[in-house]
Amino acid sequence: MEKKLTLLIAFFIYIVSMSAQLIYSVDSEWQADIKVYVVSSEWQADLSVYKVGSSWQAKGNEGKWFFVDSEWQADKKVYFVDSEWQADLTIYFVSSEWQAEWNDKSKIHLMY
Repeated sequence: MEKKLTLLIAFFIYIVSMSAQLIYSVDSEWQADIKVYVVSSEWQADLSVYKVGSSWQAKGNEGKWFFVDSEWQADKKVYFVDSEWQADLTIYFVSSEWQAEWNDKSKIHLMY
């Protein structure tokens, strides 16, 4: 029973860590896991992003991002491009946590 519980806990930690949203903004496109473009309207975005104040708030793949100071801390490295056509993902920064969501769920895999 103890072994099953340990495996279950380990699996849960693995799943949570796979979908965390700890983000590092890189300086070069070749360093990035994903290229991101910030659109001017929420309806244009694949993902509505809310910047949270603490890393523990950034769990899950729901658009709650915490920007870390070091590349090694990040779950995803992003590069902000200048044109929408260059982007893998378009985002819009929202002002409230409850607004964070996927608008185009076909791209949700990009942040796992």
